[in-house]
Amino acid sequence: MRIFLDTANIQQIKDAVKLGVISGVTTNPSLVSKEDGAYRDLIVKICGLVPGPVSAEVLGETAADMVKEARDIITWAPNIAVKIPATAAGLEATSILSKDGVKVNFTLCFSLNQALLAALAGAAYVSPFVGRLDDAGHDGMALVKEIVEVYDHYKLGTQVIAASIRHTRHCVVAAQVGAHIATIPYAVLTQMLKHPLTDVGVVRFREDFKATLKS
Repeated sequence: MRIFLDTANIQQIKDAVKLGVISGVTTNPSLVSKEDGAYRDLIVKICGLVPGPVSAEVLGETAADMVKEARDIITWAPNIAVKIPATAAGLEATSILSKDGVKVNFTLCFSLNQALLAALAGAAYVSPFVGRLDDAGHDGMALVKEIVEVYDHYKLGTQVIAASIRHTRHCVVAAQVGAHIATIPYAVLTQMLKHPLTDVGVVRFREDFKATLKS
């Protein structure tokens, strides 16, 4: 399973890239609104920092508007994937754009039906929102598992991005159920690395080594 960073914060992206485990970034209008600078400039800067796809979302409501906006967005950088919402207009736009070779991240997915339609429309990625489903009393990771199983059964090429990740356990389960990608906040990435026994071990090794210097 690959890991994308779900943020539009430049410093977080720089710090995460240094770790060598991030292969892409997902953004959305809410994340971008928290940062300084114009939308295009921020996306372009992010694209220059990461080795893989960067998802930038359209804001149009009709299929025609989404297609027009997407075609502009993909000119900003070579590694952009366009986020299209799971609506009727979004599905139509995805079908049009995928035929032109545009990588579409079909986002705000909350059902297997939506995910199946996304794959049939040619989406490169589908993003089931795990955390939001959990908040509504559903099992978000169960949906990820269902999507992966159906895609595997029918040999559909769309990759599953486990999105709206809230904690490290989500990352573990995403890997266990076969998600191709988990897109995670920076705080979750740093939590994945931490374990109290590791901290204790580092301190103990350091103290033991210092003791050998005194003997």
